Amino acid sequence: MTNAQFKDELIAYSKSIGVDKIGFTTADPFLKLKDRLQTQQELGYQSGFEEPDIEKRVEPRRVLPEARTIISIALAYPSKMKNPPKSTKEERRGIFCRASWGKDYHDVLRERLQKIEQFIQSRFPDERTLSMVDTGELADRAVAERAGIGWSGKNCAIITPEFGSYVYLGELITTLAIEPDVPITEQCGSCTKCIDACPTGALVQGGQLNAQSCIAFLTQTKGFLPEPYRKKLGNRLYGCDTCQQVCPENKGKDFHIHEEMEPDPEIAKPKLLPLLTMTNRQFKEKFGHVSGSWRGKKPIQRNAIIALAHFKDEKALPLLNTLLTDDPRPVIRGTAAWAIGEIGTIKEKNELEKAKNSETDEEVARELENAIILLENKQ
Repeated sequence: MTNAQFKDELIAYSKSIGVDKIGFTTADPFLKLKDRLQTQQELGYQSGFEEPDIEKRVEPRRVLPEARTIISIALAYPSKMKNPPKSTKEERRGIFCRASWGKDYHDVLRERLQKIEQFIQSRFPDERTLSMVDTGELADRAVAERAGIGWSGKNCAIITPEFGSYVYLGELITTLAIEPDVPITEQCGSCTKCIDACPTGALVQGGQLNAQSCIAFLTQTKGFLPEPYRKKLGNRLYGCDTCQQVCPENKGKDFHIHEEMEPDPEIAKPKLLPLLTMTNRQFKEKFGHVSGSWRGKKPIQRNAIIALAHFKDEKALPLLNTLLTDDPRPVIRGTAAWAIGEIGTIKEKNELEKAKNSETDEEVARELENAIILLENKQ
């Protein structure tokens, strides 16, 4: 079997197992990426979730010695929810980003990649393979760009001609030589809609993201959300889709190809108040299968409190007061204090002062003090 024949066979097989797009590139170093990553590191723009060793991120053969080819795959996910529940004054709702609507994409892509690995090894048992999704050493987007899956947009997402940027990416390194594909030329042109629409200005310029101020990153942090970003959060519980939603390349793009990626509306757009009283077990049972649950319930609950403040939901005040006095987690107590200041009136001042007198955590005490001042200024 020739290299070209096997490549055609592998492409056909990938389609049969539900891969929407597949591309091939060499295992040569990603030299341009190295410069970009070093700049990001120097500027403090990294999220901290990445592989810390830049050499491993740009040198595939450090990950798999004798690697010759990297295979990139993309699976399209929906951009629109069928029959989405409305967030009403009676029942306020938060929202998970589209990439966390269905089954955890890490699991979905790993299963496809494992099948491709098995397919290669069934034909070439002496060749080695290694697959990864999101948390591996290689940069998914850099691989996809060079493999011709799409171009790297100004919003730092891979944009495919077929599916826009609503795609999950994964890759597989192999010692097998396969003819590489031609990269797609960047097609954003003079458009800056994503940069202009970014709620926090995290898109510093086209193709450069300061992850530390990106809402998608901030929703995943476990500590106090810095004050300047709280009102930017809106009702987002996990992730942010703004830069994708405004992208002209995504207009009309909505694919419901994979059943496991279809959202359960009550999970993708859940009621906020019930979120705040969930036990760890209840949270895991309801949200454990989506990617947005990976940091546990605390960040989601903190974000839900901020969302209630965004809605100025007065019905939430009794529960927020309970969290303020009874919750063992300083981040939840402090965020509840801030939210009470945002939602409440001078009537809530006594409760806040009482809580401040018994509070032992400095950050929570500071939040209480600021909330009291805010309430006094509302008189």
